[in-house]
Amino acid sequence: MNAPKRSALITGGSRGIGLGIARALAAEGLNLAICGLRPSTEVRGVVEDLRNSGVDVQYIQADVSSREQRAALLEAVEDAYGRLDVLVNNAGAAPLVRADLLDATEECFERLVRINVQGPHFLTQAAARWMIAQKDTVEGFRGCIVNIGSVSATVVSINRGEYCITKAGLAMSTRLWAVRLAPFGIPVYEVRPGIVLTDMTRPVQDRYQKLLEEGLVPQGRFGTPEDVGRAVAMLVRGELPYSTGSVILVDGGMTLDRL
Repeated sequence: MNAPKRSALITGGSRGIGLGIARALAAEGLNLAICGLRPSTEVRGVVEDLRNSGVDVQYIQADVSSREQRAALLEAVEDAYGRLDVLVNNAGAAPLVRADLLDATEECFERLVRINVQGPHFLTQAAARWMIAQKDTVEGFRGCIVNIGSVSATVVSINRGEYCITKAGLAMSTRLWAVRLAPFGIPVYEVRPGIVLTDMTRPVQDRYQKLLEEGLVPQGRFGTPEDVGRAVAMLVRGELPYSTGSVILVDGGMTLDRL
């Protein structure tokens, strides 16, 4: 008899980096729950494409900044699979308007805190409680939590300071959960992309292309969602078992110190 498939919840998993991660984990044979803000009718093609990998895929419309919707999201995963082995906190937001630090608003700051820090932090809390319980009920259970951060956790952008601050907060959340969950054998990692070509970066693609041409990134190209997906798949396979709390840079060398 085949063992039950592991299942993964990927927030923001229907496009961009999240979809790259979903494709990588589908190729690993995990059943997927992906969530996003769009109605299910708008992601039907994405879901069917992922199902072609031979895994079950459920799309759940949910806003991770909402306590009630986070709870409903996990309930939907339990209804679908009865288990949760992997959580990938990928959903995130950039400022609606890029504003200098002297002009940025508290409303924009609060919005990004709820989406980029508070949402994933407390989704991790709820998922971690479930994972801990599963260690006693699911034979051979291997939990894993991955936060998708950003080089903006350490690289300053004064026209989107709230984004930088929230990504720095997510980095600390990763470290906190890595320590708290280590006794339970549940590793927690941060994958930290650089400039990845997605819907979020497309409006400033020309600016980033110029920076690439000027040598900002040693490897000389945009990152891709597939680059990030490969890194997450490596962690989910358990290939870094003694490295909880680690930051996996997927930035083409952008943050290397250079003279």
